[in-house]
Amino acid sequence: MGLTATMHRFEIELAHADRGVYASFELRVARHPSESAAFMIVRVLAYCIEYREGIAFSKGGISSVDEPAISICDLTGSRQVWIEVGAPSAERLHRASKATPRVALYTDRRLELLRTPLQGQRIHRAAEIPVTVFPQPFLRELEAQLERSMRWDVSISDGHLYVTCAGRAFDTELHPQPLLEHES
Repeated sequence: MGLTATMHRFEIELAHADRGVYASFELRVARHPSESAAFMIVRVLAYCIEYREGIAFSKGGISSVDEPAISICDLTGSRQVWIEVGAPSAERLHRASKATPRVALYTDRRLELLRTPLQGQRIHRAAEIPVTVFPQPFLRELEAQLERSMRWDVSISDGHLYVTCAGRAFDTELHPQPLLEHES
């Protein structure tokens, strides 16, 4: 018998001052048995940072080969933003960048470790793909607070991310960097 996904429910109060986005929403996030807690937290944080009308998690979950972890579509259903989480392949990033006006990557990996296997690979508009790296200590602190149902207050101001959950506050700087320094 195969393992099933674990459902997590997040009540989010978002204040993204840098973009002028303020919203309250609920996320039901299926955590795949092979998915680490840190990876799921990165998915939720990426959703919050990118939040706007038309945003959605992939219907196929993290195992979908044809869909991004998170998409933002316009009112016609056309995908405008392809958001990856983790360490996608050069081929996947190339295909995403050719198919979508904007691609963004959020990860818990060190940037140099992410870039090494991509060097010399063909990735369309690689220098235009921003990568946001969440530091391991920050993710571990959030992971220690993780429950099946929780409330997060997420604030983003002046490139700084603040998350309050379970009565504790956590923060980190956001420094998006280009995927690669020069396009392939």
